Amino acid sequence: MILKKINVAYRYSRLISKHKSIVLLHTTNIVKCCSTTIKKKNEYKFDGPSLKDFIAKDLPQEQIELVNNEDKIPYVDDMVDLGQNRKVYIEVYGCQMNVNDAEIVWSILQNESYIKTNSIYEADVILLVTCAIRDGAENKIWTRIKQLRSVKRWRGKLDPLKIGILGCMAERLKEKLVSDSKGAVDLVAGPDSYRDLPRLLAKTEAGQKAVNVLLSFDETYAEIKPVKLNDDNVTAYVSIMRGCDNMCTYCIVPFTRGRERSRPVESILDEIKYLSEKGFKEVTLLGQNVNSYRDLSTSSFFMPSTNTLASGFKTVYKEKKGGVRFAELLNRVSDVDPEMRIRFTSPHPKDFPDEVLDIILEKPNVCKNLHLPAQCGSTEVLEKMRRGYTRESYLSLAQHIRDRLPGVTYSSDFIAGFCGETDEEFEDTISLMETVKYHNAFLFAYSMREKTTAYRRYKDDVPHEIKVERVKKMFNVFRRDAEILNKQFVNTEQLMLVEGESRRSPSDLCGRTDGNIKVIVPNTKLPLEESSLNQDIKPGDYITVKIIESNSQVLKGMPLKRTGLQEYEKKKKTNIY
Repeated sequence: MILKKINVAYRYSRLISKHKSIVLLHTTNIVKCCSTTIKKKNEYKFDGPSLKDFIAKDLPQEQIELVNNEDKIPYVDDMVDLGQNRKVYIEVYGCQMNVNDAEIVWSILQNESYIKTNSIYEADVILLVTCAIRDGAENKIWTRIKQLRSVKRWRGKLDPLKIGILGCMAERLKEKLVSDSKGAVDLVAGPDSYRDLPRLLAKTEAGQKAVNVLLSFDETYAEIKPVKLNDDNVTAYVSIMRGCDNMCTYCIVPFTRGRERSRPVESILDEIKYLSEKGFKEVTLLGQNVNSYRDLSTSSFFMPSTNTLASGFKTVYKEKKGGVRFAELLNRVSDVDPEMRIRFTSPHPKDFPDEVLDIILEKPNVCKNLHLPAQCGSTEVLEKMRRGYTRESYLSLAQHIRDRLPGVTYSSDFIAGFCGETDEEFEDTISLMETVKYHNAFLFAYSMREKTTAYRRYKDDVPHEIKVERVKKMFNVFRRDAEILNKQFVNTEQLMLVEGESRRSPSDLCGRTDGNIKVIVPNTKLPLEESSLNQDIKPGDYITVKIIESNSQVLKGMPLKRTGLQEYEKKKKTNIY
């Protein structure tokens, strides 16, 4: 009884202190907003769409009136006002694209005067940006929804909490998230529906469930400048395209993120200039198939080769012609700030023509670390996966890149236990890993996804226990070879971009080399250039480091001096380092 009274008292006190206004909903759908700071009363009526909105789809295309993004929509405008000063908590799962999506979401909500909070207990709205690539990723979200449902019930009607599911899982499961969450989920929005979030959130305030999972042919959020969720970072992600056209048989991405479309090059350059002015020192260009970028909104300065595919590779779709290609974009991005590192992920091996490799070789600030997802080492399995290459063509590309980019480091993705994979075919994957050798690898057991071609054509017939054993074997091979690769850096000097304190100890700093290998150094002082004055090493500093120790995951070193990226590369060419 005492605890119950304490809970009630807490809810009342939080309700009074949290909001400047109290929203009262009536059955007439009229919302009255009473505030101590508002001088006059406002009444908002939720007027639905007119008959015109329902018959527009049946009219000839030229008769449909298009609504400008900047125009006010009468029945939406008033509802959006309900969101002001509400606190939002955003939680991100999955890949870097989801991190970037969360930043887009926060940019949209911030413009509507929402307030970001880092506590679920202070939040009025909790948004989960989700992944649907495997069962394990979705199971995490269902577990989290269950936890948040308890928080929501504890808060009760006096202090209501709204929960929204965004991203790929929202797109895949749609209304099922609302019906199966036992009242926990109020809002579902797919990757192309983030502009609609203010309206959807306003609908939840009116006691409705809100769902928008429409995919778009042209949505890139080009003019929306993402707002970083963590201002302390010196690295940032910039989305350059959305969707995927490859249609690999195991992959759900084309069905959750739609068709490939590229963001205009000028909007990308503007965002990178903005990040440079804010002090960011590393940018990663993002896309589901980033190196197939093709901006048709402007003319190209480059003269690309007639065949944009790497030798020995093919694709399921017709060759796409015209537009600014990835090599040109990479060249222009690298010129924005020569002291800013440029990375990109995730590419497809097929889209590595020589002009892309030439730009990486020519530009010191374009990192010589490539993600080259293999998925499997067996030609037969690769054919069933519809990857567009054989084992031999992949190995040939990996060697060709090493010949043109000495010192390049590789990372990759591998799937164990795809439909019908035999022990011999799995051993082909092991031998490919041992041949190419990767500094980093993402290893997964195959997870069948609905809607994919594999779901329709094949049987998921490799037992779970065998998949797990194969992943363990891949992991052991990867760790063994990564340890050998990293040991080669011992007693060498490397350029490190300092990112911040080590997670394990504030007495150490962490950062990464050009090859994207993590480095740990003591948190000490270094002299400034042309000065005997020592000063703390700060995030964003470039320092030369002598590597003294290594394992399969990190390098450990001693900081030697501060430097600049271009200065380091210049001295490296003259063999000073």
